[in-house]
Amino acid sequence: MLLTGLLGWPVAHSRSPAMHNAAFAAAGIKGIYLPLAVPPERLAAAVAGLAALGFRGANVTIPHKQAVMPLLDELSSAARAIGAVNTVVVREDGRLYGDNTDAPGFIADLSEQGVDLVEVAAEGALVLGAGGSARAVVFALATAGVPVTVWARRDGQAQALCEALRPFLPATARLQALPPEADSPSRPALVVNCTSAGMHPQEETSPWPAHWPPAPAAIVYDLVYNPPCTRFLAQAAAHGARTLNGLGMLLHQGALAWTLWTGQPAPLAVMRQALVAGLPPS
Repeated sequence: MLLTGLLGWPVAHSRSPAMHNAAFAAAGIKGIYLPLAVPPERLAAAVAGLAALGFRGANVTIPHKQAVMPLLDELSSAARAIGAVNTVVVREDGRLYGDNTDAPGFIADLSEQGVDLVEVAAEGALVLGAGGSARAVVFALATAGVPVTVWARRDGQAQALCEALRPFLPATARLQALPPEADSPSRPALVVNCTSAGMHPQEETSPWPAHWPPAPAAIVYDLVYNPPCTRFLAQAAAHGARTLNGLGMLLHQGALAWTLWTGQPAPLAVMRQALVAGLPPS
């Protein structure tokens, strides 16, 4: 039995078990993906137990993506740069390898959605938030040559994110941080919400700063996928923006993790169907 799971607190709401278990069934692999609810004070014990229990690996979600890093034996260059791990692989010798599939998962979804990063680079991108998800998105975009502006509600957070990422980016990468009270960038081609605003139980909230005019971006992407159309996306659509939610990023980061554990291409269509089946209609 190929054992995998999701380390987080809480995890009952996650669609990842349905997605991964559908993939195992479709590929004919005798495997299972379990929700592993681990409170922060028990994380070290849970991670140490993965190899002992025969796990092949695990995903890591809020609030453990950063706290898990010192508990692992090896880290990928992407995980070191982003400062967060979302996928753990248990090596045959029991050593624990940490990777981050959020950044390539985000880029893979943009590509699938027909978003041309060369065109986005002409006007730049605006990222809302400065947490682990924001670091992955900023790293992905900046590495792809897109100028990125970061805004966060708390003073200094956006600047700290930019300073932390710069040593891992090409010298030509263009990052800038906006203080909370700053005016919005004029016309970014892409706006990405990396905050939890709009997610249950905050469905009526929006990350868009109240002192800014309506989002003028051509594309507005919300990492929140449940509900499928957040208040932020509804606001953007009302002003003519193309809107995308985070379901595709969830799919692609999960597919990349599944391949790390199995060594096989992920059955994307099956995984997508399993994700959509458990969500309310848009």
